[in-house]
Amino acid sequence: MKEEINKALEILKSGGVILYPTDTVWGLGCDATNQEAAAKINEIKGRPTEKSLIVLLDTDHKLQSYVNDLPEVAYDLIEYAEKPLTVVFSNAKNLAPNVINTDGSVGIRIPKHDFCQQLIQRFRKPIVSTSANISGQPTPKFFDEISDEIKEAVDYVVDLEQENRTPKQPSTIVKLGPGGQFEFIRK
Repeated sequence: MKEEINKALEILKSGGVILYPTDTVWGLGCDATNQEAAAKINEIKGRPTEKSLIVLLDTDHKLQSYVNDLPEVAYDLIEYAEKPLTVVFSNAKNLAPNVINTDGSVGIRIPKHDFCQQLIQRFRKPIVSTSANISGQPTPKFFDEISDEIKEAVDYVVDLEQENRTPKQPSTIVKLGPGGQFEFIRK
């Protein structure tokens, strides 16, 4: 795994896009603070630029670096979530403008996945995670369902978990409002 982390780090640092396993489905990833890299992901997916991208952090202690007005309930939601949870926060900061939604919000997930944790920790910045499919097409559940078009468009395909047939689902998405109210966007 160490060698794969080193290769992926090299690509992220150079502004490239990786195809990598996560705690949910396979993802397209890049430096979430690099506007050009995020634009590459939208281009690969054929995705509208006004749609925001999900960001991964290795620990909830870093949330305050990327979100203004952080409600305390966010920590409880993350800690007690039984399956992968993306929390949509208002007032994002310190991220590439095209990673943030037009309303100023951003979805952030703390993955419970060794490769993701170690990669983000070593990179010392958040990374983008969006499903590895062309926009509007079904989300691939396994590596072998990812289109060749996607595999050929990225700068590096992480060579881990490609044979894994454990079914995975996209994360649950919760939107946090001011004062800590929240609503489920995707269960």
